[in-house]
Amino acid sequence: MEILWVLMALVLLGFVLLPFLRRGRGAVGLVSPDHPDAADPANYGFVREEQLDIRMPGPDQDLLDVLDLVQRTQDYKAAAQLLAGTETQGELRWQRVQAFAGAASLELRQRPGGVSEAPGGQWLRVWRTEAPKDAGGAAVHAEFLVQQAWRTSTPGTDEFRIIMEEAKAACGDAALLAPGDPIPYIIELSVARGLAYSRQEFEQLWLKILDRAPAHMGAHLAALHYWCEKWHGSRELAYSFAEAAAARAPRGSLLAAMPLFAVFEHLPEVTLVSSFWQSEVVTKAIHGALHAVHSARPDDPMLAHVRHLLVFFLVRSERWAEAMQQLVHVDGHVGALPWTLSADPAAEFAVYRALAVAGYEANGGSPATLSH
Repeated sequence: MEILWVLMALVLLGFVLLPFLRRGRGAVGLVSPDHPDAADPANYGFVREEQLDIRMPGPDQDLLDVLDLVQRTQDYKAAAQLLAGTETQGELRWQRVQAFAGAASLELRQRPGGVSEAPGGQWLRVWRTEAPKDAGGAAVHAEFLVQQAWRTSTPGTDEFRIIMEEAKAACGDAALLAPGDPIPYIIELSVARGLAYSRQEFEQLWLKILDRAPAHMGAHLAALHYWCEKWHGSRELAYSFAEAAAARAPRGSLLAAMPLFAVFEHLPEVTLVSSFWQSEVVTKAIHGALHAVHSARPDDPMLAHVRHLLVFFLVRSERWAEAMQQLVHVDGHVGALPWTLSADPAAEFAVYRALAVAGYEANGGSPATLSH
């Protein structure tokens, strides 16, 4: 019986890998990195796997410098100053709030504290104590609680609900300190998902965000989770939400890429039919995302998020040259979907990058033909 299960697993694995292993002209083969036929990503100036930064989707040197200073000194003041100088309604502030909260959460997990040792993330607690009216610190604290709930407890348990209720209260406190700031409400979107807000409650929360930042891509991505089939919506509701956002997207907005994120959230567990990646729904979503990328500002903080997801879809669709064009822009940072869903984001990204390079070269591409 065990042999039968092994054989069935091998057959399924063959179906999944076959489109990558053989594909007519310019067949792509998966070989070991030291094989003489192996394509070498380093020939394109790509960063070695062990040097890939898994913390962020793209570069933000100011944030990295401040994070390093805060964690070395355990002094929050540089973080408070950075957030105070970051545009309130912008995507960058939201990303920085997430980064500070994530850093504090990771510190606490690594150093839970004890009799003779202070817990990690102590700088955030001091921040809230010494500057209780600082809107940036209040937002980081609310996001910290949300991340703690998802990382340390199971949805539906009493522990999870207690932390989420605390996060909800923290969102309210942060909103009072900065009435025009959408971030406390964006943070609450995750609370709404975790506490299963009714659709009416969720819509009321969403209207508060639209009043403050109607084209906020990060907010739309957070809201999309609520409407997904695995949470409180359905495939149809999620697609409808994403397509409506794309339809009303202002010129140059990355909201046109929302349908691609909706498709990603509803991918089947195992795709045995390679034609799925060339289907109309996938192709249309890819084209929308490519259009959004081409028309967006080069410094849009959400641009890297869209490019990373495009790499995933373009490789699976065997659109090698287009995948390489996206890799040129995002290589070096892998803190974005879909890589962050893996236990080893850098390794996951490296596999797709290697496939893109191999497919590109198998079809006549080379470092000399790749435009930057």
